[in-house]
Amino acid sequence: MSFGFVQGLITIVLMVLFVGIVVWAYSSRQKKRFDEASMLPFAEDDAQGDVRRKGENKDD
Repeated sequence: MSFGFVQGLITIVLMVLFVGIVVWAYSSRQKKRFDEASMLPFAEDDAQGDVRRKGENKDD
């Protein structure tokens, strides 16, 4: 096995891996999961809000 053959083999493996990740990311089965994840920054975090409110009440 020459060094060029090993480089070519690694290139092919990485290309197949890249195409597999792209297909997985754009598959319709993942759409719902990614849509929910995209809305996480806009979700209210009730747990942190409660902690802040309790802390503010102690200062009063």
